[in-house]
Amino acid sequence: MILTAQQRHLTTVFLKIFLRDRRSIFFSLFFPVIFMTVFSLSSSREQEAISIGIVNDSSNATAANFVQLLTESPLFDVTTGEAELLRAELLAGDQTMVLELPADFGDLASGSTAEINVVVDAAQVAQLGLIMPVLDQTLLSIEREFRGIEPMFSIVIEDVQARSQRYIDFLLPGLMALTLMNLSIAGSGFNIVEYRRKGILKRLFVTPIEPGDFIASIAMARMLIVLVQVSVLILFAVLFLDIRIIGSFLAFYFVIMLGTVVFLCQGFGLGSLAKTQESIGALGNIVIMPQIFLSGIFYPIDSMPEWIQPVAQLLPLSFVSTGMREIANAGATLMEIAPSLLGIGVWFVISFLAATKLFVWKEVAN
Repeated sequence: MILTAQQRHLTTVFLKIFLRDRRSIFFSLFFPVIFMTVFSLSSSREQEAISIGIVNDSSNATAANFVQLLTESPLFDVTTGEAELLRAELLAGDQTMVLELPADFGDLASGSTAEINVVVDAAQVAQLGLIMPVLDQTLLSIEREFRGIEPMFSIVIEDVQARSQRYIDFLLPGLMALTLMNLSIAGSGFNIVEYRRKGILKRLFVTPIEPGDFIASIAMARMLIVLVQVSVLILFAVLFLDIRIIGSFLAFYFVIMLGTVVFLCQGFGLGSLAKTQESIGALGNIVIMPQIFLSGIFYPIDSMPEWIQPVAQLLPLSFVSTGMREIANAGATLMEIAPSLLGIGVWFVISFLAATKLFVWKEVAN
C-alpha cells in the first residue's frame, strides 16, 4: 500500500503519540518475555530419575544382573538395602516403590516362576504406567540373555519431521499471535476512545482529512509499533531461548502483518462501539479472553473436547497462530498454509466492513 503525503504525515504524528507512552510499550514487551522465559525453563528441565528401592534376597547372578540393569538405566535412581529400611523410606516419600526379589529369583532349577513383590505408595500409583513397562522389558532382556535367545526382530525409529519437541517451540508462535492481538485490539480501541474523549476526532472532522486517511494512517503507525515489538520478542527468543524458526522469516512476518491488520480492524470497531475507557476494556475482554483459551495458544486444539473444536478452529487467532506455528515449527510455505490464509482473509473482510460501518465521523462530531 502506497501512502499519500498527507497519510505519511499523519502516520508520523501518530507514531510520536504512541511512543510517548513508554510505560505501555515496556509492559507490552515485559510480560511476553517473562512468559517465554518461564515456559522455556520449565520445558528444558530434565526429567528427574524415579527412586526405586530393591531388596535382593537372591544370591545368584541373574538377580545381580537385574539390579545392575536397573541401576544403569537413567530413568531410575536405585537404592539397595533391607526391606524394613526401604519400606520406611517409601512411607516417608523418599522412594517411589520398593521391589523385593525372592530367594529363588532367576533359579530355573526350582521349576516355578519367581514373583517380584512390588510395594508402592497409593500416592505414587500414577507412575506405575511408566515404570512397569520398563521393568517388564528389563526382565525380558535378562531372560533372553540367560536362555541365550536372540530377539526375533528389532524396531528402528526414523523421524521424518523437522519439528522440535520442546514445549517452548510450540508455545512461541502462539504467544507471538496473542501478543499482536492484544497490542492491536487494545491499542487501536483505546486510541479511538481516547481521541473521542479528548475531542481530537471532532477537530479532525472539520479538516480536509478524509476518514480513509485517518484509518490508514493510524493503522500503519500501530502496525509499525506492533512489528517492532514482535521483532524484539523474536530476537530475544532466538538469542536467549535457543528458539529456531525453521520456515521463511518473510512468510512468518507476512502472516504477522495480516493478523495485525485483522485485529486492528476489530479494535477500531470496538473503539467505535465503546463510549468510555471502561467500556472498551470490557468489550476488548469479550473478544480477547475466549480466544486466549480456545485458539490453541497453550495447548493444541485437537486436545480440546470435540464439541468445542469446530468453534475454536474458526476463531481469527486460531488461523493466525496456526499459520505462524506451521511456518516456525514445520517450515511450511505460504501455499501449504493456504487454509489459514483463507481464514485470515475472511476475518479481514468481516472486521474491515464492521469497522467501516461502525466508525462514522458525523456521530463523532455531534
